[in-house]
Amino acid sequence: MSETIAPTPASSSPSQRPVWDRLIDMPVALPLICFLAILILWESSTRLFSIPSYVLPAPSRIAGGFSSISAGRWAEHIWATLRVAIMGYGVSILISLPIAIGLAKSRFMSRAFYPLLVVIQSVPVVAVAPIIIVVLGTDDAPRIVITFMIAFFPLVVSMTTGLMATPPELIELSRSLNAPTWREVSQIRLPFATPYIFSGLRISITLAVIGAVVAEFVAAEKGIGYFIQFSTSMFRLPEAWAGLTVLVIMSLTLFQTISLLQKFVFPWSLPKDQR
Repeated sequence: MSETIAPTPASSSPSQRPVWDRLIDMPVALPLICFLAILILWESSTRLFSIPSYVLPAPSRIAGGFSSISAGRWAEHIWATLRVAIMGYGVSILISLPIAIGLAKSRFMSRAFYPLLVVIQSVPVVAVAPIIIVVLGTDDAPRIVITFMIAFFPLVVSMTTGLMATPPELIELSRSLNAPTWREVSQIRLPFATPYIFSGLRISITLAVIGAVVAEFVAAEKGIGYFIQFSTSMFRLPEAWAGLTVLVIMSLTLFQTISLLQKFVFPWSLPKDQR
């Protein structure tokens, strides 16, 4: 007597999958759809409830705020903020890495200086900014210092955490081979710390933009922070929101630049599904 073999169900093709599941697999489409939905809801709410533009301007009014300023003026303000943010970010990297190496290598330095770093980070930069302006003047130097103060602490923490996450057996192996300290740091500790370092770099680049804007609020004659402060003082809220939009785009662009740098230069430091 022959046995009847039941046919196995065919696997569903991608076109037969639910639309929701296909949207979840699209890293760009779903956030874009959500963003457009928020804009539509925002625009319709301001029109339906007749919200004044000085309270909450509609997205269409914010778009008009872009066109009210010439492209040359926008470029001047953007470059002023971007220059200070990148310079302060670079200084924070140059200072944070040696401090992190010292904290990871020396127990004395970790006990002595780490609490001081926490105290410095706890001081509100907005309160210290006027003092820094008085001491250093109104050039780029005080704005770079303010940006550095905001951006460097996450870098120190992430770098130190990564350097100390190195497996202790590798450290013991390098010491048993009498490897010099610089080789232990550069060839053992830093490779293990790379994911932590880039995590701190992504956080700090957005904080660097915030630091540049805070410095421009205190003393500046150009920059996106200065533009927002001037626009709000003149009750030009659509232009102020346009400046805020530029800041968001700038931060997202810099954040994505750091992510792409890690992906193309240090792909081994990423999980397999993100390479």
